[in-house]
Amino acid sequence: MARRRFEVLDVVEIYQHWDAGRPKAVIADSLGVDVKTVRKYVRLAEHAGISPGVGYGRDEWSGLVRTWCPELVDARQRSNTYALIAPYKERIETMLGTNTVTTVHQRLRDEDGLGVGITSFRRYCWLEFADHRKRELATPPRTDVEPGEEAL
Repeated sequence: MARRRFEVLDVVEIYQHWDAGRPKAVIADSLGVDVKTVRKYVRLAEHAGISPGVGYGRDEWSGLVRTWCPELVDARQRSNTYALIAPYKERIETMLGTNTVTTVHQRLRDEDGLGVGITSFRRYCWLEFADHRKRELATPPRTDVEPGEEAL
């Protein structure tokens, strides 16, 4: 079974249920998450001195979650491979000027022994070189051609 990736709003929902006084096991069942996950996030609030019944709204909980769990907000902190790729940033940027992401990945893997998969490498490039991603996805406008002209 694939692990579920939590986002800020998922954790905020856990806190809203907990703040309302619901038991952790009930929260887990209600939200379809493991009770250990509920305990993990509730522990953060308890360490901060917060008890159920504080009455925080969605915005207050969201602000706290962003402070306590920055990995939920920033994909760079969530990634196991980001730190492995980051030293090549300048070289990647240069290479992307004339090569595809796949080619850059293959060259770094073959020439420098970069040990990350292509999907992780693509995610890194999407985060760090968003403009390149936009150019990669752009479709150039087609000129109008007469019927049958393209096949020639």
